Amino acid sequence: MRDREYYSGNGRRWTKKMIFIPFVVAGGLALVSFVVMQLWNHLLPAILHVSAITFWQALGIFILCKILFGFGKGGRHFGGGGGAPWMRRGMEEKFRNMSPEERERFKQKMGDRMCRPRGRWGKFDWDQPAEEAAKPTE
Repeated sequence: MRDREYYSGNGRRWTKKMIFIPFVVAGGLALVSFVVMQLWNHLLPAILHVSAITFWQALGIFILCKILFGFGKGGRHFGGGGGAPWMRRGMEEKFRNMSPEERERFKQKMGDRMCRPRGRWGKFDWDQPAEEAAKPTE
């Protein structure tokens, strides 16, 4: 019977849970800001000789980083469209304006660069053609 009330149009139980969402978000933001502040204050003054920051400055740094580098969608994997939103939009626009031949050439070039075996010790030689990179080095 309780399940039926929960899923019915009543909505009382749902609104009770919705009240806590702003508090959870504020708590998470406060925790992240505290961690940023602690890391900054314990690491950077000794390494870079900068001054310590306050909680509010740490919050501002965190928000600035999120604006510059994107908010993330979570669950992304390699090739899943990572990066800052302004970078993705620019690449999408460039890719849309390419002819089909240019797209294929771009895909081939990126596949050669990203999917072929690396040189010695995992370093990548950009000037080496794909055929030579596939040969084992001695």
